[in-house]
Amino acid sequence: MSQKCILCESQTKVIQHRKSNVDYHYCKECEFISKDNNAIISLEEEFKIYNYHINSIEDTRYVDYFYEFLNDAVFKYVNRGKKGLDFGSGPSPVLAQILERYHGYNMDIYDIFYSPQKVYLKNKYDLVTCTEVIEHLKNPLEYFKLFKELLIEDGVLSIMTQFHHNDDAHFLNWHYIRDESHISFYTPKTMKYIAEQTGLKIIYTNGIKYTTFAIDSQ
Repeated sequence: MSQKCILCESQTKVIQHRKSNVDYHYCKECEFISKDNNAIISLEEEFKIYNYHINSIEDTRYVDYFYEFLNDAVFKYVNRGKKGLDFGSGPSPVLAQILERYHGYNMDIYDIFYSPQKVYLKNKYDLVTCTEVIEHLKNPLEYFKLFKELLIEDGVLSIMTQFHHNDDAHFLNWHYIRDESHISFYTPKTMKYIAEQTGLKIIYTNGIKYTTFAIDSQ
């Protein structure tokens, strides 16, 4: 059964994954796709999935993975040696460690499971990073509003999440939906809508998985 889009409240269409019997709700207006509430796993189940993620700053492939993101979506838009927050830092905060050890950043970290203290409260940041996190969020607008409030006037928000292709057949065979904890899926158009609703503006996207935002001062 179709429902209204979580983001823009337009009517959605149902994309059903017949093998798993899971419904997804696609909005043609903002291109956001949300997993049906009945198929969303519990926080306890999600935590078990995260515990399988074993990453380390000693893993050169994982470090290279972050440097691709940093070189493309971060370093061009914010100066080194700034105050930053890695939101959703995971079991091993490798991104924050890279920025602190090698680029002079002073980093805070937050993760709902591994670093749950909300150290960002009453703080402002030159840089907020959020990598492979927003696909887990049920109400993304709430978090983007928070991210905007955490930025200084010329601060930068850099996001990583895989964009879907606006193609039902591709979506149903997409590796990204195989992770049961992934519930929200985006395109550059979705990001543009989010920016407009939260006082942000897009200053960069590679159209694949990176989006960089700044505060819209207009």
